[in-house]
Amino acid sequence: MMQKFAENIENIIASNPIILSSNILKQFGPQSETVYLKGNLLFIDFSVLEIAIFAAKFRNEVIIDKYRFHYMNKDGQMVFRYDNAPHHHEIPTFPHHKHTSNKAIQSSMPSMKDILNEITAIIIKK
Repeated sequence: MMQKFAENIENIIASNPIILSSNILKQFGPQSETVYLKGNLLFIDFSVLEIAIFAAKFRNEVIIDKYRFHYMNKDGQMVFRYDNAPHHHEIPTFPHHKHTSNKAIQSSMPSMKDILNEITAIIIKK
């Protein structure tokens, strides 16, 4: 189950034409009950998405316990970051939130496809 989860993310990344390269490390826990995915994607405009996902099998479902999607422009400045770090208690979607250049806003956990669509829209606007 966790192998399939990791493969699905890799397939979404591999099928995206604006990604120049990807470097995703996978670490599986005992009996493949958990997986930690960490790495980065380089896009055609030389912007970078750093990914960190910790997921676990729970009652035949994949539950994402922790995540961070940190997108930076080619100069290394943050464009946005989605995460579920337990801060920003004031946000209605706590612990899920999105950091923009100047604030944290409410957000649900995005899918890998959602993240790549958002980055594609940013790159196309340039």
